[in-house]
Amino acid sequence: MTYRYKVAVVFLLGFFIDCVNIFMSAVALPSIAAHWQVSSASVAWVANAYILGLTLVIPISTWLAGRFGSREILSASMLLFSGAALLCGLADDFLWLVFWRLLQGMAGGLLIPLGQALTFNLFQGPQRARISTLIMAVALLAPALSPTLGGAIVDHSSWRWVFFASVPLSLLAALLSWCWIGRERGAQPPPPDLRGLLLVSVSLGGLLLGMSLYGSGYPAYPALLCLTMGLLFAVLYRRHGQRCAQPILDLRLLRHPRLSLSVAIYYAIPGIFTGVNLLSLFFLQDNLHLSAQHSGLFMLLYAAGALLAMLTCGRFYNRVGARRLFAIALMLHSTGIATLCAVESTSDLSWMLLAYLLMGLGGGAGANTAQTTALLDFSGSDTHKASVIWNINRQVAFSVGAASLLMLYNLLLSDLDALAAYHLSLLLAALAGLLPLLALNTLPTQKVSHAQLDH
Repeated sequence: MTYRYKVAVVFLLGFFIDCVNIFMSAVALPSIAAHWQVSSASVAWVANAYILGLTLVIPISTWLAGRFGSREILSASMLLFSGAALLCGLADDFLWLVFWRLLQGMAGGLLIPLGQALTFNLFQGPQRARISTLIMAVALLAPALSPTLGGAIVDHSSWRWVFFASVPLSLLAALLSWCWIGRERGAQPPPPDLRGLLLVSVSLGGLLLGMSLYGSGYPAYPALLCLTMGLLFAVLYRRHGQRCAQPILDLRLLRHPRLSLSVAIYYAIPGIFTGVNLLSLFFLQDNLHLSAQHSGLFMLLYAAGALLAMLTCGRFYNRVGARRLFAIALMLHSTGIATLCAVESTSDLSWMLLAYLLMGLGGGAGANTAQTTALLDFSGSDTHKASVIWNINRQVAFSVGAASLLMLYNLLLSDLDALAAYHLSLLLAALAGLLPLLALNTLPTQKVSHAQLDH
């Protein structure tokens, strides 16, 4: 095996492990909530903490690699990931579980951007398209298989084994990183914007914590305090970013319509879907009394629809254009969410199948088109800055989608029964998913060539 394919294998293995940890743990959340008698909004922090950890580390991963070396950082990240996964499975307190998930996310956040940069530097031109296809295949395979596998683990063993299961793979990734990655070390980059990182972290943490507390049986004032703190630190970061020469997130790049609309699309489709899927897992297991394994099977249909949509969008992107593809994706995805409102009992599961297929078609089309469109306006150093915004946004969208929809559901439960609250939450989510339609006219109409996409 040549060196570049060894690097690609390390990255793809780490990327697969990361995707599995996000989606496999989701199917175990109802069991974790029942084990520690915590609310659905609180247990969502098992996922939120992992994604928050990823978000905190991505901006400083390049600096760490330049300071200590890519091989050392990649190996250490997977060893830390393994230890954190083991401690998640052994946790004897819910707050410790959340803490270890945060640490596990930070470890995973080191591998993804570094592995991707190393791989893409070794695959250029048409070869980059080939490796991108493999990355998309992993991105589909992991969400399709991990909920079913995680559900089988939960049904036949314990939710703790959902975390233990990733340890052998992450240890293998650590070993391959040490044996296969070269020891080259580039020029040391300038120190990261640590003040900006702190402001972003506190802002995101405050907003997520406030949404988790609000409507979950806690007094209103701590939730509002957290939300206010999150918004305040967001404003402070905006002022800091305008004065800083190298801000950790250069928000000025969001003036470019392709990037800003792609960011909005990711909140409207993958972000909202994360919340819808989490809410549906609780509904299927707690209200319809399906097993965790059977609940996870619907993701197979979602992945099939997403794969079909991704292949179609990749072929017709230049011919149809991003604006039309975005419109089709948003309509399909929201129609799928609204279809879930027809599910009231186990006799209505055919509607669930149709809903997940439609959401998969819309999700695949939206995510693929956004991934292709987001960075088209940039070149040189701006490409890296825009890539940091894009990768952090993808992680934050998952957390915000889950936290906001669970907050909405818990608020509705105070006046409605569980089924009515579930259906109304879905309808509001479907409407929210259509909001980017109002901004589609801001997207430039000129088409791009295959050469531009390759560049």
